Amino acid sequence: MRFLVVGAGGQLGREFSKHLSLQGLEFLALKRSDLDVSRFDDVYRLVRDYRPKVVINCSAYNQVDLAETEVIKAFSVNAVGPYNLAIACKEVKARLVHYSTDYVFDGTKQGLYTEEDAPNPLSQYGKSKLLGEELIKQVLEDSYLIFRVSWVYGEGTQNFIYKLLQWAKDREVLHIAFNEVSVPTYTGFIVEKTLKALDKGLHGLYHLVPRGYTSRYEWAKLALKLLGINKLLIPVQKEIFNLPAKRPDFSAMSCKKIEKELGEEFEEWMELFKQV
Repeated sequence: MRFLVVGAGGQLGREFSKHLSLQGLEFLALKRSDLDVSRFDDVYRLVRDYRPKVVINCSAYNQVDLAETEVIKAFSVNAVGPYNLAIACKEVKARLVHYSTDYVFDGTKQGLYTEEDAPNPLSQYGKSKLLGEELIKQVLEDSYLIFRVSWVYGEGTQNFIYKLLQWAKDREVLHIAFNEVSVPTYTGFIVEKTLKALDKGLHGLYHLVPRGYTSRYEWAKLALKLLGINKLLIPVQKEIFNLPAKRPDFSAMSCKKIEKELGEEFEEWMELFKQV
């Protein structure tokens, strides 16, 4: 099976390249500098010439606050890009794997979000990701996998843990939001479950997260404890940061649908985090 990994320079894309290489699978990994997914002609030509069986789209504009002003850029990468890839995939009969976000929800539900819950994004970032989902569905009937993931962390700088460690370098007191709750999700977990889903021939929309959930504050407290870093953590409401983009209070998602399809019970997010 031949894979095309788009957005291979990010933490998820690098994890995919590592796994595919270790398994001896044929793949081409392209960074943003190699392929701009918002340019249809470039996307179409590449997919047509390489003719992959699976296209894995790890490209994303994930600067949540900047997206409030860089709206066109966010929608170009998060909506137009997936649309272009979907059209190209349809032409060569390839399957498209795409990653969305828990930020498509407004956080007002009293419980875990399922795939049947109606999205209502609060930010331009969330809106751009939701449109990307919808455009893929319009083009591809049953040859796509859309995975909503949350609070992704791995080997890279675009995640909460990396930022936390940077803050801890020059601060003795850290103020962390306690009223922002979701599910930390490791890149290795995402890659492993994605490949299993492909092997089983799954298609459609799934919430791909471990079990359980936590707040930013509790996650930060655990991370510093595991790393032996002694700092004073003060729980605060996220509103005091006055960030440009609104974020859902509680956007934790249920993984029951994908668990059932894969025939396995996922680990708790905390156990995965401790292993990493």
